[in-house]
Amino acid sequence: MSDDITNEQLDEISVSEENDAPEISEDEIVEGESVTEEAPEEGLGAPTLHAALEALLMVAEEPMTTSALATLTRTPEEEVITALHDLSQEYAAAGRGFDLRERGGGWRFWTRDTCAPVVERFVLEGQHARLSQAALETLAVVAYRQPVTRARISAIRGVNVDGVVRTLVTRGLIEETGHDHETGALLLRTTTYFLERLGLKSLDELPPIAEHLPMPDDVEEVLDLTTA
Repeated sequence: MSDDITNEQLDEISVSEENDAPEISEDEIVEGESVTEEAPEEGLGAPTLHAALEALLMVAEEPMTTSALATLTRTPEEEVITALHDLSQEYAAAGRGFDLRERGGGWRFWTRDTCAPVVERFVLEGQHARLSQAALETLAVVAYRQPVTRARISAIRGVNVDGVVRTLVTRGLIEETGHDHETGALLLRTTTYFLERLGLKSLDELPPIAEHLPMPDDVEEVLDLTTA
């Protein structure tokens, strides 16, 4: 018997090996990419904790607390706090146009201070409606006298503030917070969004009001009259 293998026998062996090979569907083949992808960590819902935090903060409309982030990522709060600080330092070292800061009781993305000129051009070109002088004055009264009723705001400003108050509530800058125990009138206060927009951690960081008014000696007297 000859040990030589004919061409016909080689063809049969080749066909047999092809038939035994596992099939890969067209859906599994993506040009320029590996067939296997990194799967999210079980329970975390994302490839890494850093990625999970970035994804959550990107879609959040308000600052997120570390406890909320810990719950959503199913991660101990201490690890979340460390990761947030690591991300903030990473963005700063890379000179990114955004930063991660703790403001208004939680964490969220902010544009970097060094990018303020280009952001100001965007705002001043009318892309966002600005508050009127009346709205700014009313907001200042609420910020420094909260919780305060509409009647007291009107007494301080000397005009009816119903329309302005509705605007501020719609913008999410102030909100209702119970009723006055004497008159039953609704009380108003600023929101966490107000703190966020001003870049403050708490109301304690508001600047002293007296130095911004024309008659600082009479400020407390005027404010006391409105509460009488």
